[in-house]
Amino acid sequence: MYIRELDLRDFRSWSELNLDLNPGIVLFVGRNGFGKTNIVEALGYVAHLSSHRVNQDAPLVRQGTSSARVSATAVNQGRELTAHLLIKPHAANQAQINRTRCKTPRELLGVVKTVLFSPEDLALVRGEPAERRRYLDDIIATRTPRLAGVKADYDKVLRQRNALLKSASSAMRRGYGDTEGASALSTLDVWDTQLASLGAQVIAARLELIDQLTELIPAAYEGLAPESRPAHIAYKSTIDVTDREVLEAVMLAELGAKRQREIERGISLVGPHRDDVELHLGTAPAKGFASHGETWSYAISLRFAEFQLLRSEDSDPVLILDDVFAELDAKRREKLVKLAADVEQVFITAAVDEDLPENLIPMQRFEIGVEDTDSGRISILRTPDKSPTEEDTAAPRIEEKEHGESDKAGDEDV
Repeated sequence: MYIRELDLRDFRSWSELNLDLNPGIVLFVGRNGFGKTNIVEALGYVAHLSSHRVNQDAPLVRQGTSSARVSATAVNQGRELTAHLLIKPHAANQAQINRTRCKTPRELLGVVKTVLFSPEDLALVRGEPAERRRYLDDIIATRTPRLAGVKADYDKVLRQRNALLKSASSAMRRGYGDTEGASALSTLDVWDTQLASLGAQVIAARLELIDQLTELIPAAYEGLAPESRPAHIAYKSTIDVTDREVLEAVMLAELGAKRQREIERGISLVGPHRDDVELHLGTAPAKGFASHGETWSYAISLRFAEFQLLRSEDSDPVLILDDVFAELDAKRREKLVKLAADVEQVFITAAVDEDLPENLIPMQRFEIGVEDTDSGRISILRTPDKSPTEEDTAAPRIEEKEHGESDKAGDEDV
């Protein structure tokens, strides 16, 4: 897969951006804060319907504007689709594929597939369980968009159940003998049933993914840090997952067992929203015991495994390396370069050329600057496009394959 065209309007620091892109390595160079990461963030948002930097949509919309638009034309094994996404912080986002308006933005999932390496990946190892849950859920949504809907429905039921636990806690403590308490407990029964049904599907999908990553992640880690302790992962759940055929019944029973504690605390204590992925090095947890280098190796291994899994099922996802070379030593830079060697398209951002490996020759290069306007500072392209010269092509390069171009499909703004 490669992105043939990327258009932004009022996305973060970009008032407008139009890029005609080719397969191979696409390089964005610009000082920190100039907006290069905003470009790859926009592409990642179309792929995952979320940002790797923030949890809300409001920061994605340029100050003083009401919405942002991202359009990406992806070519996948000769088939071309354009995904349009209108981001509205105070209303529902709108999506469109070519000229067809989507009922929900989730229909965009799978049109664009990306795997992103970024400094924020350290949080996968050092951060809270939510980071690791999101890692799993993003991969699941990319591979099986239907399950993204299941996860969204689960989150909705969870919010409603938590709201009931908080608002009707006093009534529920009085039990079924009280009219108000009986009504609240009956409603809680309904939410329990729905939460167990949806939660079991989420857990089952995560367990299946863990099965597939169990060998990929340790192998990737050993390749990066052969001198280190072996890596292994495990899924830690709030329910017994020994028998995957009865997850729904087990979760419903656990909700019953924890009901009194949940009523007292006003929060749901059982379900995939409280699960975690345990990352180990040898017999010790990686979090808190891994060195800085081991943490980086583990984080890269998680992304390596994600990329390899998606590649094995379809064409290459677009590989995004966002400001990571400056953070890595020579050995880990070399490993990333090897990964990028035969990928159909790679987006790389860097503050300065000195951060890049010497043998990395881009097919396209864009230099990012800023400009002060009446509406504030915006990002601009200083150099629209720079393709390799004949002298460049004589040097070692990562991407040397020839690719054909497809005709642009008709599209229109969302």
